[in-house]
Amino acid sequence: MAGWSDKISNHLQVGGIETAILDNGPGRGTRIAWINTGTGLRYKVVIDRGLDIADACYNSHSLVWLSHVGVVAPNPSGYRGIEWLNAFGGGLLTTCGLDHVGGPESDEFGERGLHSQFSGLPATIESIIQPDPAAGQLDMSITGIVKQSRPLGMQLVLRRTISGRLGDPAIYIHDEVINHGNTPAPHMLLYHMNLGWPLVDEGVDICWRGPWESREGAGKAKIFQAGQPFRKGSPPLKDHMGSGEEAAFIDVEADDDGICCCGIHNPHIGIALSIEFKKAQLPWLTNWQHWGPGECVVGLEPGTHPPIGQAKARENGSLILLEPRERREYEVTVRIVDQAADIAGFLQRTTSN
Repeated sequence: MAGWSDKISNHLQVGGIETAILDNGPGRGTRIAWINTGTGLRYKVVIDRGLDIADACYNSHSLVWLSHVGVVAPNPSGYRGIEWLNAFGGGLLTTCGLDHVGGPESDEFGERGLHSQFSGLPATIESIIQPDPAAGQLDMSITGIVKQSRPLGMQLVLRRTISGRLGDPAIYIHDEVINHGNTPAPHMLLYHMNLGWPLVDEGVDICWRGPWESREGAGKAKIFQAGQPFRKGSPPLKDHMGSGEEAAFIDVEADDDGICCCGIHNPHIGIALSIEFKKAQLPWLTNWQHWGPGECVVGLEPGTHPPIGQAKARENGSLILLEPRERREYEVTVRIVDQAADIAGFLQRTTSN
């Protein structure tokens, strides 16, 4: 980033992190942090909702789908049945888990609501590190702790760092999940990324590689079946009015370094959004598509599991049980690609042969 010396007096002229509190509407009182990378990529971290990410823009283009409710103040107790939807703001990232991802269910191990309660939990901020261009320090980060715990029960803790670098149009998410309890804890994690207009539009490329199956099952799917153009953006669909939607579970393909890549390419606005993650950490990808009029969204969701629920994961032997003090790390990178050669490379990695 040469050329800044002796030309700026405040790093926020270029980029950095600004914290604030929402003062109106259903999100009133919610702590947020706006992060500006200095490249046109700017996004809003919602501190009081698991350090998830709501709005995200690149230059004049929004990248995400925001639900009608938007940011809602946290309510850790409101997660039975499908109550999760009452506060589902969409956005670039809504974290699902840490113990269950999938629909509501109940068994001898307890009652679990849709996608569990993580996204309704506030974080305790450990640090905010600002860039200092005058000193040659371009890196910045926000780190916080989120506790999904109850006395005499599960005590899972996530330590999240969201970082970036001035001049780099990327978001780096590093999570560490620790079992602070004294008994084994079920663990499932899903990064529910919700992409919307204008990044998502008719004819855009929905990019991923790997064998897949429809969540709805053979004969029931309309989008995710052989011969259908489910890798292209759809116009609004009447049969997706209300709760209409579909999903595919993908055994996502990794490169020689074990890195998986997926995303959206929109040739009309000349950008691609790339999501990268490690197959060893997050072996599954879910592609959710909802083309309801006025509510078009494509979800690309890396996870330890597809959203099948704790009961089915326990039944098929895939449920992770974290031992006391055991920890797992996860890394996800979101990057904007806008150069022709880089877009071509992204498409070569993520589209079918």
